[in-house]
Amino acid sequence: MSKKISIIFGVLVISSMILGACAPATTPTPETIIETVVVTEIVEGEVVEVVKTEIVEVIVTPEPEMGDEVPTLYYNWGTEPPTADPGLATDTTSSNVIGSIFTALTDIDDETKEVVPALAESWESNEDKTVWTFHMRDDVPWVQYNNITGEIEQILDEDGNPRMTNAHDVVYANKRVCDPNTASDYSWLLYTIQGCEALNVADPEADNFQELFDAMAVEALDDYTVQFTLEFGAGFFPAVTTMTQLMPVYQPVVEEFGDRWIEPGFIVTNGAYVMTEWVHNDHLTLEKSPFWPMWGTDYAPGNIERVFGVTIEENSTALAMYENNELDSASPPQDDIDRIKADPVLSEEFNSPPINCTYYYGFVTEKEPVNDVNVRRALSMAIDRPTMVEAVTKGGQIPANSFTNPLNFGHTAEDPDVAPWALTEEQGGTGYAAAVEEGKALLEEAGYPNGAGLDMLLMHNVSEGHARVAQAVQAMWAEAYPEANFSVETQEWGVYLDTIRATTAVEQ
Repeated sequence: MSKKISIIFGVLVISSMILGACAPATTPTPETIIETVVVTEIVEGEVVEVVKTEIVEVIVTPEPEMGDEVPTLYYNWGTEPPTADPGLATDTTSSNVIGSIFTALTDIDDETKEVVPALAESWESNEDKTVWTFHMRDDVPWVQYNNITGEIEQILDEDGNPRMTNAHDVVYANKRVCDPNTASDYSWLLYTIQGCEALNVADPEADNFQELFDAMAVEALDDYTVQFTLEFGAGFFPAVTTMTQLMPVYQPVVEEFGDRWIEPGFIVTNGAYVMTEWVHNDHLTLEKSPFWPMWGTDYAPGNIERVFGVTIEENSTALAMYENNELDSASPPQDDIDRIKADPVLSEEFNSPPINCTYYYGFVTEKEPVNDVNVRRALSMAIDRPTMVEAVTKGGQIPANSFTNPLNFGHTAEDPDVAPWALTEEQGGTGYAAAVEEGKALLEEAGYPNGAGLDMLLMHNVSEGHARVAQAVQAMWAEAYPEANFSVETQEWGVYLDTIRATTAVEQ
């Protein structure tokens, strides 16, 4: 393998990576297996579940071997991606996959953070920013990986011509996200669009449902011009169209295959890469699309032909693979950062760039005791953020007093009027000791003097880094409120997402 690039502490986007190590290409071999499935059938007038076996064909890829190969990035997705459906994505892992295989109307420039053209070559609004019109390029085809031939092929229209991504695809995708039948967790992101919220909260069985669906104000003015009418003036709307949930999808394959449409061989995409293999809970492979028109431009430089991405959750395992030349990047466990910085080779490869994200804990506010704002504030006050970043995470993170971080326009980071308990006295805040005292007073007011009677479960997905943060928070809370009970639970990523989606009743 060639020299490794760097250890990246944080979330990476495939389209911005540089070639690292090389290993040989392997040809996927179809294999027929017998799979047991549960299907729903109507038996004697009743709907029942029946266990059946069916023959399915899967693609099995041998482990990569050393040798010559197309430029390949060996990458760790960090976990099994919960989905590759733009309309259903809620997490960064899914978004990293989707952003590599789909193209949005607009994009964010990595350096300037300005909104730049992608599918849309240009756009304009009316004077009060309530109507936005996007003029799309007409040369971005829908493509699909052929499991039989191993080739990436263009989708053809009824006349045998390549089927290009058009305004009708944008309309379909956006209405699909707002359709309550889709059950998109991020449908609220489109509430800016006139009629989306009314459609999203409607009963699909209501007599006026189709009327609400048709009334949602995203419209194809012609094949390559799409117009959005908004609920209010929003100068930021072109930035919203960079989001995963607004990316166009190919209606025929979504409707034909249902939940299975995101699997290789079925999925149709229009991005820089094409999904060619997804062995669940093992690896997901992408191949460079030969039909993507933006390659070779200032917008999309790069020479990575293939991305072989494993789904390893343990950072220590990923780091060991990196050091063994099996991965081109890794997010190191906090325990290893001091060793890495002291190593003459690894220290040169270590990179800790600013990442536009905020680490936070959310609360199930429908459930006691955190339905009380005083309890939530008291818990926030008892987290020693400077100690957390200096002694636990060790990656140069910035202690957060606000949700929006300094990489975003209009942020309130380090504003002493916002959560002063999270800031040091030098920053104009209260400092940690005073914050804990204030937290104790709030807990007593809420009926939990010194934490007595407070029983909290802190949950996180599988990750050594998350575990260390959770353990540190648990210790800080226990020291600040010694009569409370704080426990920690770990769940696999997909299970964790299902857990936090569920609404828990107050009485449970």
